[in-house]
Amino acid sequence: MQIWRGVDDVPADLGRTVVSIGNFDGVHLGHAHVLREARATADRDGIDTVVAVTFDPHPMAVLRPDHAPPTLTSIETRARLLESAGVDAILVVGFDRSVASWSPEEFIDRVLVDTLHAAAVVVGANFRFGAKAAGEVATLVEAGATRGFDTVGVPLDGGPQVWSSTYVRQCLATGDVAGASEALGRAFTVRGTVVEGDKRGREMGYPTANVPIPPVDAAPADGVYAGWLTRLDTGVRYPAAISVGTNPTFDGERERRVESYVLDRDDLELYGVDVLVEFVERLRGMVKFEGMEALIETMHDDVRRAREILA
Repeated sequence: MQIWRGVDDVPADLGRTVVSIGNFDGVHLGHAHVLREARATADRDGIDTVVAVTFDPHPMAVLRPDHAPPTLTSIETRARLLESAGVDAILVVGFDRSVASWSPEEFIDRVLVDTLHAAAVVVGANFRFGAKAAGEVATLVEAGATRGFDTVGVPLDGGPQVWSSTYVRQCLATGDVAGASEALGRAFTVRGTVVEGDKRGREMGYPTANVPIPPVDAAPADGVYAGWLTRLDTGVRYPAAISVGTNPTFDGERERRVESYVLDRDDLELYGVDVLVEFVERLRGMVKFEGMEALIETMHDDVRRAREILA
Protein backbone atom coordinates (compact mmCIF):
# COMPACT_ATOMS: atom_id res chain seq x y z
CA MET A 1 0.00 0.00 0.00
CA GLN A 2 1.38 3.36 -1.08
CA ILE A 3 0.45 6.47 0.92
CA TRP A 4 1.27 9.74 -0.86
CA ARG A 5 1.16 12.79 1.39
CA GLY A 6 0.50 15.30 -1.36
CA VAL A 7 0.63 15.51 -5.13
CA ASP A 8 4.40 16.04 -5.09
CA ASP A 9 4.86 12.57 -3.56
CA VAL A 10 3.19 10.79 -6.47
CA PRO A 11 5.76 9.22 -8.86
CA ALA A 12 5.98 11.05 -12.17
CA ASP A 13 6.01 7.72 -14.02
CA LEU A 14 2.76 6.50 -12.48
CA GLY A 15 0.70 4.70 -15.11
CA ARG A 16 -3.01 5.01 -15.76
CA THR A 17 -5.18 4.62 -12.68
CA VAL A 18 -8.76 4.28 -11.54
CA VAL A 19 -9.49 6.97 -8.95
CA SER A 20 -12.11 7.22 -6.23
CA ILE A 21 -12.48 10.45 -4.25
CA GLY A 22 -13.96 11.14 -0.81
CA ASN A 23 -13.21 11.71 2.83
CA PHE A 24 -13.58 7.95 3.40
CA ASP A 25 -13.89 8.59 7.14
CA GLY A 26 -14.84 5.25 8.65
CA VAL A 27 -14.68 3.39 5.31
CA HIS A 28 -18.27 2.24 5.88
CA LEU A 29 -20.43 -0.01 3.70
CA GLY A 30 -21.33 2.89 1.41
CA HIS A 31 -17.65 3.54 0.77
CA ALA A 32 -17.06 -0.19 0.25
CA HIS A 33 -19.79 -0.25 -2.42
CA VAL A 34 -18.07 2.57 -4.35
CA LEU A 35 -14.63 0.99 -3.96
CA ARG A 36 -15.85 -2.40 -5.22
CA GLU A 37 -17.00 -0.64 -8.37
CA ALA A 38 -13.61 1.09 -8.68
CA ARG A 39 -11.82 -2.27 -8.37
CA ALA A 40 -14.16 -3.90 -10.88
CA THR A 41 -13.61 -1.02 -13.31
CA ALA A 42 -9.83 -1.39 -13.02
CA ASP A 43 -9.99 -5.15 -13.54
CA ARG A 44 -12.29 -4.80 -16.53
CA ASP A 45 -10.09 -2.18 -18.19
CA GLY A 46 -6.79 -3.90 -17.40
CA ILE A 47 -5.56 -1.15 -15.07
CA ASP A 48 -3.30 -2.17 -12.19
CA THR A 49 -3.74 0.69 -9.74
CA VAL A 50 -6.80 1.90 -7.84
CA VAL A 51 -6.13 5.17 -5.99
CA ALA A 52 -8.29 6.63 -3.21
CA VAL A 53 -8.03 10.41 -2.86
CA THR A 54 -8.82 11.62 0.65
CA PHE A 55 -8.36 14.85 2.60
CA ASP A 56 -6.62 15.77 5.83
CA PRO A 57 -7.91 17.53 7.80
CA HIS A 58 -11.60 17.11 7.06
CA PRO A 59 -12.65 20.04 4.83
CA MET A 60 -15.15 21.21 7.45
CA ALA A 61 -12.31 21.65 9.94
CA VAL A 62 -10.97 24.38 7.62
CA LEU A 63 -14.15 25.86 6.19
CA ARG A 64 -16.35 25.78 9.31
CA PRO A 65 -14.24 24.70 12.30
CA ASP A 66 -17.11 25.02 14.76
CA HIS A 67 -19.09 22.47 12.74
CA ALA A 68 -16.26 20.02 12.01
CA PRO A 69 -17.42 16.44 12.67
CA PRO A 70 -15.47 14.17 15.02
CA THR A 71 -13.08 11.89 13.16
CA LEU A 72 -14.00 8.21 12.88
CA THR A 73 -10.58 7.01 11.69
CA SER A 74 -7.02 8.29 11.57
CA ILE A 75 -5.30 8.40 8.19
CA GLU A 76 -3.30 5.29 9.16
CA THR A 77 -6.42 3.32 10.10
CA ARG A 78 -8.18 4.62 7.01
CA ALA A 79 -5.30 3.35 4.89
CA ARG A 80 -5.57 -0.17 6.34
CA LEU A 81 -9.32 -0.24 5.74
CA LEU A 82 -9.00 1.13 2.21
CA GLU A 83 -6.40 -1.51 1.39
CA SER A 84 -8.79 -4.20 2.61
CA ALA A 85 -11.45 -2.69 0.33
CA GLY A 86 -9.26 -3.15 -2.75
CA VAL A 87 -7.34 0.12 -2.95
CA ASP A 88 -3.67 0.02 -4.01
CA ALA A 89 -2.58 3.58 -3.14
CA ILE A 90 -3.86 6.61 -1.25
CA LEU A 91 -3.30 10.25 -2.07
CA VAL A 92 -3.82 12.40 1.02
CA VAL A 93 -4.53 15.98 -0.08
CA GLY A 94 -3.63 18.45 2.67
CA PHE A 95 -6.80 20.52 2.81
CA ASP A 96 -6.34 24.24 3.40
CA ARG A 97 -7.82 27.52 2.19
CA SER A 98 -5.81 27.33 -1.01
CA VAL A 99 -7.12 23.88 -1.93
CA ALA A 100 -10.61 24.99 -0.91
CA SER A 101 -10.41 27.74 -3.52
CA TRP A 102 -9.70 25.38 -6.42
CA SER A 103 -12.45 25.31 -9.00
CA PRO A 104 -13.75 21.85 -9.99
CA GLU A 105 -11.78 22.10 -13.24
CA GLU A 106 -8.58 23.01 -11.39
CA PHE A 107 -9.00 20.01 -9.08
CA ILE A 108 -9.61 17.75 -12.07
CA ASP A 109 -6.52 18.99 -13.93
CA ARG A 110 -4.14 19.11 -10.95
CA VAL A 111 -5.10 15.89 -9.23
CA LEU A 112 -6.92 13.57 -11.61
CA VAL A 113 -5.21 14.34 -14.91
CA ASP A 114 -1.71 15.70 -14.25
CA THR A 115 -0.93 13.71 -11.09
CA LEU A 116 -2.90 10.46 -11.18
CA HIS A 117 -3.35 10.00 -14.94
CA ALA A 118 -6.91 8.83 -14.37
CA ALA A 119 -8.43 6.47 -16.90
CA ALA A 120 -11.64 6.30 -14.86
CA VAL A 121 -13.10 8.12 -11.84
CA VAL A 122 -15.56 6.29 -9.60
CA VAL A 123 -17.53 8.27 -6.98
CA GLY A 124 -20.81 8.17 -5.14
CA ALA A 125 -23.74 9.63 -7.06
CA ASN A 126 -24.01 12.52 -4.57
CA PHE A 127 -20.32 13.46 -4.78
CA ARG A 128 -19.53 17.20 -4.74
CA PHE A 129 -16.13 18.88 -5.04
CA GLY A 130 -14.30 22.12 -5.81
CA ALA A 131 -14.84 25.64 -4.50
CA LYS A 132 -18.30 26.04 -2.98
CA ALA A 133 -18.94 22.37 -3.87
CA ALA A 134 -19.71 23.48 -7.42
CA GLY A 135 -18.54 20.24 -9.03
CA GLU A 136 -20.67 17.10 -9.29
CA VAL A 137 -20.73 13.84 -11.23
CA ALA A 138 -21.92 15.64 -14.38
CA THR A 139 -18.87 17.93 -14.11
CA LEU A 140 -16.59 14.88 -14.11
CA VAL A 141 -18.42 13.34 -17.05
CA GLU A 142 -18.07 16.52 -19.12
CA ALA A 143 -14.41 16.99 -18.21
CA GLY A 144 -13.58 13.35 -18.86
CA ALA A 145 -14.89 13.59 -22.40
CA THR A 146 -12.07 16.00 -23.28
CA ARG A 147 -9.41 14.77 -20.84
CA GLY A 148 -9.54 11.06 -21.56
CA PHE A 149 -11.20 9.50 -18.53
CA ASP A 150 -14.54 7.81 -17.90
CA THR A 151 -16.77 8.62 -14.91
CA VAL A 152 -18.91 6.22 -12.91
CA GLY A 153 -21.42 7.62 -10.42
CA VAL A 154 -22.42 4.82 -8.03
CA PRO A 155 -26.02 5.02 -6.70
CA LEU A 156 -26.17 5.13 -2.91
CA ASP A 157 -29.89 4.40 -2.44
CA GLY A 158 -29.73 0.65 -2.69
CA GLY A 159 -31.55 -0.09 0.57
CA PRO A 160 -33.63 1.31 3.39
CA GLN A 161 -30.57 2.96 4.96
CA VAL A 162 -28.01 4.99 3.00
CA TRP A 163 -24.78 4.32 4.85
CA SER A 164 -22.77 7.46 5.56
CA SER A 165 -20.21 8.78 8.01
CA THR A 166 -22.88 11.15 9.31
CA TYR A 167 -25.16 8.20 10.07
CA VAL A 168 -22.33 6.41 11.92
CA ARG A 169 -21.70 9.52 14.04
CA GLN A 170 -25.41 9.82 14.81
CA CYS A 171 -25.46 6.22 16.01
CA LEU A 172 -22.42 6.80 18.23
CA ALA A 173 -23.92 10.00 19.67
CA THR A 174 -26.86 7.98 21.00
CA GLY A 175 -24.76 5.01 22.12
CA ASP A 176 -26.11 2.79 19.35
CA VAL A 177 -22.83 0.97 18.75
CA ALA A 178 -24.67 -1.94 17.14
CA GLY A 179 -26.14 0.43 14.53
CA ALA A 180 -22.74 2.02 13.92
CA SER A 181 -21.18 -1.42 13.50
CA GLU A 182 -23.89 -2.45 11.03
CA ALA A 183 -23.14 0.62 8.89
CA LEU A 184 -19.39 0.07 9.11
CA GLY A 185 -19.58 -3.64 8.37
CA ARG A 186 -17.40 -4.28 11.43
CA ALA A 187 -17.29 -3.30 15.10
CA PHE A 188 -16.65 0.35 15.91
CA THR A 189 -13.25 0.61 17.59
CA VAL A 190 -11.12 3.03 19.56
CA ARG A 191 -7.36 2.63 19.38
CA GLY A 192 -4.82 4.13 21.77
CA THR A 193 -2.12 3.66 24.38
CA VAL A 194 -3.10 2.66 27.91
CA VAL A 195 -2.29 5.38 30.45
CA GLU A 196 -2.15 5.26 34.24
CA GLY A 197 -5.49 6.18 35.80
CA ASP A 198 -6.64 7.03 39.30
CA LYS A 199 -6.73 3.31 40.25
CA ARG A 200 -10.27 3.57 41.68
CA GLY A 201 -11.33 0.61 39.55
CA ARG A 202 -8.57 -1.54 41.01
CA GLU A 203 -9.62 -0.54 44.54
CA MET A 204 -13.17 -1.75 43.75
CA GLY A 205 -11.96 -5.03 42.26
CA TYR A 206 -12.32 -3.93 38.63
CA PRO A 207 -8.95 -2.72 37.30
CA THR A 208 -9.32 -0.93 33.99
CA ALA A 209 -7.14 -0.15 30.99
CA ASN A 210 -7.61 3.57 30.38
CA VAL A 211 -7.33 5.14 26.92
CA PRO A 212 -7.84 8.92 26.56
CA ILE A 213 -10.19 10.11 23.81
CA PRO A 214 -8.81 13.10 21.86
CA PRO A 215 -11.52 15.80 21.58
CA VAL A 216 -11.48 15.60 17.76
CA ASP A 217 -12.10 11.82 17.69
CA ALA A 218 -15.49 10.14 17.58
CA ALA A 219 -16.49 7.83 20.43
CA PRO A 220 -19.73 6.32 21.69
CA ALA A 221 -21.93 8.35 24.02
CA ASP A 222 -21.03 8.23 27.70
CA GLY A 223 -22.12 4.95 29.19
CA VAL A 224 -21.17 1.32 29.75
CA TYR A 225 -20.74 -1.23 26.95
CA ALA A 226 -19.87 -4.86 26.33
CA GLY A 227 -16.97 -5.38 23.96
CA TRP A 228 -13.45 -6.61 23.45
CA LEU A 229 -9.95 -5.36 24.19
CA THR A 230 -7.05 -6.50 22.00
CA ARG A 231 -3.39 -6.04 22.90
CA LEU A 232 -1.76 -4.89 19.69
CA ASP A 233 1.68 -6.09 20.81
CA THR A 234 0.57 -9.72 21.17
CA GLY A 235 -2.75 -9.83 19.31
CA VAL A 236 -4.50 -11.42 22.32
CA ARG A 237 -8.20 -10.48 22.49
CA TYR A 238 -10.08 -10.30 25.79
CA PRO A 239 -13.80 -9.88 26.61
CA ALA A 240 -14.40 -6.62 28.45
CA ALA A 241 -16.90 -4.33 30.14
CA ILE A 242 -16.16 -0.83 28.85
CA SER A 243 -16.98 2.56 30.36
CA VAL A 244 -16.91 5.73 28.27
CA GLY A 245 -16.97 9.13 29.95
CA THR A 246 -15.48 11.12 32.83
CA ASN A 247 -16.64 9.04 35.83
CA PRO A 248 -19.17 11.54 37.28
CA THR A 249 -19.51 9.70 40.62
CA PHE A 250 -16.13 11.08 41.69
CA ASP A 251 -15.31 14.78 42.09
CA GLY A 252 -12.83 16.59 39.90
CA GLU A 253 -12.52 17.38 36.21
CA ARG A 254 -11.13 14.60 34.05
CA GLU A 255 -10.55 14.06 30.40
CA ARG A 256 -12.96 11.76 28.62
CA ARG A 257 -11.70 8.18 28.54
CA VAL A 258 -12.45 4.66 27.42
CA GLU A 259 -11.91 2.42 30.46
CA SER A 260 -11.93 -1.34 29.80
CA TYR A 261 -12.22 -3.99 32.50
CA VAL A 262 -11.06 -7.33 31.10
CA LEU A 263 -13.57 -9.81 32.49
CA ASP A 264 -12.29 -11.87 35.42
CA ARG A 265 -8.69 -10.66 35.06
CA ASP A 266 -6.79 -8.54 37.57
CA ASP A 267 -3.29 -9.70 36.60
CA LEU A 268 -2.77 -7.84 33.32
CA GLU A 269 -0.09 -5.13 33.12
CA LEU A 270 -1.19 -2.88 30.27
CA TYR A 271 0.37 0.52 31.00
CA GLY A 272 2.04 1.82 27.85
CA VAL A 273 0.52 -0.93 25.69
CA ASP A 274 -1.26 -0.05 22.45
CA VAL A 275 -4.75 -1.54 22.47
CA LEU A 276 -7.82 -1.76 20.25
CA VAL A 277 -11.21 -1.52 21.98
CA GLU A 278 -14.23 -2.96 20.11
CA PHE A 279 -17.78 -2.00 21.08
CA VAL A 280 -20.49 -4.66 20.77
CA GLU A 281 -23.56 -3.53 22.74
CA ARG A 282 -24.60 -0.76 25.09
CA LEU A 283 -25.45 -1.85 28.63
CA ARG A 284 -26.58 1.47 30.12
CA GLY A 285 -26.05 5.20 30.16
CA MET A 286 -23.69 6.98 32.53
CA VAL A 287 -25.05 7.48 36.06
CA LYS A 288 -23.77 9.51 39.00
CA PHE A 289 -24.09 7.28 42.06
CA GLU A 290 -24.61 8.55 45.59
CA GLY A 291 -22.03 6.22 47.06
CA MET A 292 -19.46 3.52 46.37
CA GLU A 293 -21.74 0.66 47.42
CA ALA A 294 -24.38 1.47 44.78
CA LEU A 295 -21.68 1.87 42.12
CA ILE A 296 -20.05 -1.49 42.92
CA GLU A 297 -23.43 -3.26 42.91
CA THR A 298 -24.19 -1.84 39.46
CA MET A 299 -20.73 -2.75 38.20
CA HIS A 300 -21.36 -6.36 39.28
CA ASP A 301 -24.48 -6.33 37.12
CA ASP A 302 -22.62 -4.68 34.21
CA VAL A 303 -19.99 -7.42 34.26
CA ARG A 304 -22.61 -10.16 34.45
CA ARG A 305 -24.49 -8.78 31.46
CA ALA A 306 -21.28 -8.23 29.46
CA ARG A 307 -20.28 -11.83 30.11
CA GLU A 308 -23.67 -13.06 28.83
CA ILE A 309 -23.52 -10.92 25.68
CA LEU A 310 -19.96 -11.92 24.81
CA ALA A 311 -20.30 -15.62 25.65
